[in-house]
Amino acid sequence: MRTVRTVAALREALAPHRAAGQRIGLVPTMGALHEGHLSLVRAARADSDVVVVSVFVNPTQFDDPNDLAAYPRTEAADVALAAAAGADLVFAPEPAELYPRGYATTVAVTGPLAESLEGAQRGRAHFDGVATVVTKLLLAVAPDAAWFGAKDAQQVVVVRRVVADLGIPVRIEVGPTVRDADGLAMSSRNVRLGPADRTRALALSRALRAVQDALGGGADVPAARDAGLTELATEGIDPEYLALVDPDTLEPAEPGRPVLVLVAARVGPVRLIDTVTVTPDAPGAL
Repeated sequence: MRTVRTVAALREALAPHRAAGQRIGLVPTMGALHEGHLSLVRAARADSDVVVVSVFVNPTQFDDPNDLAAYPRTEAADVALAAAAGADLVFAPEPAELYPRGYATTVAVTGPLAESLEGAQRGRAHFDGVATVVTKLLLAVAPDAAWFGAKDAQQVVVVRRVVADLGIPVRIEVGPTVRDADGLAMSSRNVRLGPADRTRALALSRALRAVQDALGGGADVPAARDAGLTELATEGIDPEYLALVDPDTLEPAEPGRPVLVLVAARVGPVRLIDTVTVTPDAPGAL
């Protein structure tokens, strides 16, 4: 396992593998790795000859400077965990490596894919930052496939749009949300939850389950959403959004189609998101 900090060193390290026709997999992360990230590394390992994990807290996708400053940075532990999960290379650049002096280019996805939900709450610059850094990572690594987590569902939709629109030759793979035993979706931000807020945060997954159960029982979209809001209210949580949308377009959900259910809320000092997809023929279980 090797850690590199520049695009030049990354490409040099990958060159022999590319020349040999080996499959390269990329797992982009912002570090503070947990089991959700590691499940993606293991999936990439099973599919690839060489696995690259990027560890980069991308400043351009944060709308709140305090959130950026508070984001956990645990590089030494991240490198060890990535290696144990099967990574061959960790790419851990400094911000100036990806955004050098004079940098003036942004990749932007227009319309509701990037301007609704997270885009509406965090500002349109959020997904500009996501689209730009993912594009830069894909160009730096040139992987055959890149792995993302299902919990960041809108991010996945945006990344797929970027890849399709720019003709980037990469396969986007999505791993399932990994949860703690009590149902809370794993997140690098969870470490900032105190004991009381950690208990309150469980209302997010319960709300998704309530929506899921309501849809599975034949409820319409407004009634299913109300079931989720009722569950959040039991912990005094007023969500930034609880939305039921089409998984591909993020337009309002329609009867007889799969439904992507997304929730975002602040619990104490921490902003959390969670999601589940419900299909008409197989509601599944959260």
